Amino acid sequence: MPTLILVRHGQSQWNLENRFTGWWDVDLTEKGVAEATAAGELLAKKGVLPTVAFTSVQTRAIKTLHLALEACGRLWIPETKDWRLNERHYGGLTGLNKAETAEKHGEEQVKIWRRSFDTPPPPLDAGSEFDLGADARYAGIPIPNTESLKLTIERVLPYWESDILPVLASGETVMISAHGNSLRALVKHLSGIADADITELEIPTGEPIVYQFDDSMTPGERRYLKDT
Repeated sequence: MPTLILVRHGQSQWNLENRFTGWWDVDLTEKGVAEATAAGELLAKKGVLPTVAFTSVQTRAIKTLHLALEACGRLWIPETKDWRLNERHYGGLTGLNKAETAEKHGEEQVKIWRRSFDTPPPPLDAGSEFDLGADARYAGIPIPNTESLKLTIERVLPYWESDILPVLASGETVMISAHGNSLRALVKHLSGIADADITELEIPTGEPIVYQFDDSMTPGERRYLKDT
């Protein structure tokens, strides 16, 4: 039975500092490392062992993947890194403290930027300290300067359809280590969640979500592995 494992990266330094992160490359905290390792230990305990892995090109997701795979004895499996699994780009909010941003712009406006389905934050200025134009991993890639959840979905789902779903359909157990919003895009699609409801869905760090697919590649119920 094809099985999909989704894991949001462990706590990052900017999660801890309550800052908008997006595409900026931030490492895991000690807690994040522990969360990633615990995710892999849970996979081993439950006997849900990935055979193929996908992740973004961001350090926090890559490290989470490797720590989890090491903990379940699967560090050797094939893995693919792709920018289309990156976190949503938070544009001009990148690096800002969320509480301070709410004080400056008002809680209602910040809630719209964070939780609206199709309203992106202000764009990131070219030449900003968080401009990724010189980052080698994005050479030749159309780097956005801001994204809504809708725009994030528009890059994640085509990649899911073209690259991940065929691997899953071949009978593999696929693990995706990614981010709150790129995983929210997948969960929305797989669980049929409405536009108005998906923005309220929280995906905890380091807690594996599992979908099992039938012979027609229809996903079953979304479940947290810890609850099975």
